[in-house]
Amino acid sequence: MSIHAKLSPESQARLRAQQRNATITSVIIAILSVLLLGILLLWILLPRVETYTPEIVSYQGNPDEEQKTVKRELSRAVQRKPSAPSSSMARVIAANTQSNVAVPVPEVDVPDPSTEFGDGDDFGDGWGDGDFDSGGGATTFFGQEVKGERILYVIDYSLSMRGRREELMRIELAKSVMKLPGSKQYQIIMFAGPAWVGGDKVKMAGNKSATIQSQSGQAHQWKGEGAGNWRVEGEVQKSDWLYATDDNIFKSEELAKTHKLIYGTNWENPLEMAFAMDPLPNVIVFMTDGLSPGDPVAVAKDFASRAKKENIVINTIALMEPKAAEAMEALAEGSRGEFSLINEAGDKIDPGDIKIKKAKDKKKRQKKK
Repeated sequence: MSIHAKLSPESQARLRAQQRNATITSVIIAILSVLLLGILLLWILLPRVETYTPEIVSYQGNPDEEQKTVKRELSRAVQRKPSAPSSSMARVIAANTQSNVAVPVPEVDVPDPSTEFGDGDDFGDGWGDGDFDSGGGATTFFGQEVKGERILYVIDYSLSMRGRREELMRIELAKSVMKLPGSKQYQIIMFAGPAWVGGDKVKMAGNKSATIQSQSGQAHQWKGEGAGNWRVEGEVQKSDWLYATDDNIFKSEELAKTHKLIYGTNWENPLEMAFAMDPLPNVIVFMTDGLSPGDPVAVAKDFASRAKKENIVINTIALMEPKAAEAMEALAEGSRGEFSLINEAGDKIDPGDIKIKKAKDKKKRQKKK
């Protein structure tokens, strides 16, 4: 299947912004160059002003002899009067009669000051709920708001994604990456049987082994038995964060639209790679159309517990696969994230509606029998 990448409206907007910034920068450089050239010409063409210090010649005659003046000393014996006491400066008004008006004496209770900062009514219960992000910009993914300083996309690139699922995934991932504010850090981890970082080269050897050539030149060997049982030989691959610069964003958008799908489905491996990152992500956007081998709900709860301890929020998306809804919902709820079940139109649907529909279909089949 050949995929032709087209510039999205977000890509065109970023390109226009780059052109505008380049034009403004060129104009400013040209103006500064003209000013610098003018200053150099003035320095060369203006005549030099020589400065010199004139010599001052002075003549001094013989000084007159100083006349000594004899002053008579006078002794003055002045006896100062002692200063009046301070009580004499205040005039006291005394009254011999008793007033009918009583002057109250207020009692002021000064408690000991508290040694605990903010322990009073002025500050209330606190200054926030301890969330990691203050809301400085966000992106979206299938309608979910994604906020965080470090955002990690964990996306299913297995062969089962072919067709409408692949189309929806590529469009939504490219659009979400294009919306990332420039102050954020992000990364994309793709997975099928093996897992790899976006931009790595994946070489499959049938359906039982794979070699991941990382962008740093390291090779990671993977072994597989069936679609779900895949494990890396050696340490888990570690990935660096990318800043949301225009250059990185354009590369990631192209990668999201063109990277090939490969064999297998195992979403434990990419989550292990996510927890191996340093520093850890604030938000993980996890999307799949399948289940992990074994007990997927138990696996989801285990990863959710680890994420909660590390203050990582995991938003999950089950793309056109109701069977994955239970595990994905457990992964999201256990990490304080959001879960969405997406239909073929790209809209969010209620998993409860699927269960009701299945129950009705089952009853119809039983009646027919």
